[in-house]
Amino acid sequence: MSANLRRLEFSIAWRYLRSRRGSRLLSFISVIAVAGVVVGVSALIVIIGVMNGLQTDLREKILVGSPDLRVLTYGSELRMPEWQATLERVRAIPGVVDVAPFVVHQGVATRGNTYNEQITVAGIPAGDSGSAQVTRIRDHATFGDFRFEASDPGNVPPIVIGYLLANRLSLTVGSRLSVITASSGQMNAIFGGLIPRLQEFEVTGIFSTGMYEYDNAYGYTSIAVAQDFAGLGTAVTGLEVKTADRWSAPAVGDSIEATLRDPFYTVDWQEQNLSLFRALKLEKLGMTVILALIIMVAAFNIVSTLTMVVRDKTREIGILKAMGLRAESIRTIFLLQGLFIGVAGTGLGLVVGVGTGIALERFELIALDPSVYFIDHLPVQLQVGDITSIVLLSIAVAVVATLHPAATAAKLYPIEAIRSE
Repeated sequence: MSANLRRLEFSIAWRYLRSRRGSRLLSFISVIAVAGVVVGVSALIVIIGVMNGLQTDLREKILVGSPDLRVLTYGSELRMPEWQATLERVRAIPGVVDVAPFVVHQGVATRGNTYNEQITVAGIPAGDSGSAQVTRIRDHATFGDFRFEASDPGNVPPIVIGYLLANRLSLTVGSRLSVITASSGQMNAIFGGLIPRLQEFEVTGIFSTGMYEYDNAYGYTSIAVAQDFAGLGTAVTGLEVKTADRWSAPAVGDSIEATLRDPFYTVDWQEQNLSLFRALKLEKLGMTVILALIIMVAAFNIVSTLTMVVRDKTREIGILKAMGLRAESIRTIFLLQGLFIGVAGTGLGLVVGVGTGIALERFELIALDPSVYFIDHLPVQLQVGDITSIVLLSIAVAVVATLHPAATAAKLYPIEAIRSE
């Protein structure tokens, strides 16, 4: 009897969703209700995938040249004089996989003409892609390498530059590049201020990371050359640290600070790009809230659809109740309608959203200006956890939306319902 009752409830629910004239197709208002859920679910899946893709892509590109941790010293000079002993102390701390010194200094690059570009000269240990690495910048050499071997090492030091900078200055491997810096330490006795110094480099490599900031304005050279260029003597700017897990970098940083104490402090990869990651997190939250409202609109659409069905089928409901169908079964009939709309809309929205996300990522359909967005196309990363949450949220909202119309239908009195027009 129970199985027959369930089949009857399913049959009536499906009949109420269909067109009046015996067609097996859904009625127009049912299609609109389903379409509202499809739009909400698919839009939410695509946008959340885009935000995840932006965060992941930017994080990976940033970490090409940025280490998991940087150990620096307080003060305006940005130098670490006794760095060798500090490096060994840091290397012995649990969680530290590798550590290396680095130097960063600003300059102006030119080829001897009136055109010039700002450049950040970074000093790192020499090596190739097979050597131990704190960062993955060495893996991105497109021409030459990061061994920093100039054709005339005693005369002109080597430098490896980003491909965008190389294109604007018309540089290739073997070209000469002049960089102007104010780190000479000599003062102009007449006009005051530091006397700028011109350092000539030989381009021994060109790299491409996909990160505009690096490709556009960075040049890498050996530690010794960078120390001389920055006027640091034997000091370095700080230490770069690679951890076993980038997500454990803050905890490892706390251990380093506790071990070294003042004047040392650490900056992890998230703090180095704090404003960017905070903006992305805020955008993801905002877009989630806005698009969740679309699902809420779809929920109201379900409420209005089922309310119209209740009004339209009032007499039939009265007849069913007069024939002995219980209020619980009437409530179940309308709950099944709402559940069908929610599941059908969510299922189609899932297919549309996932399909759109995969197409956007695989075929790079939306191009971006890398000088503004740091990346050249809109990335999409679909995560199972996010998709599952969206699907469950959509179905739950659809079920909740059916409660009021279902309760209204269940409360109808048979005689009044049959007499209604």
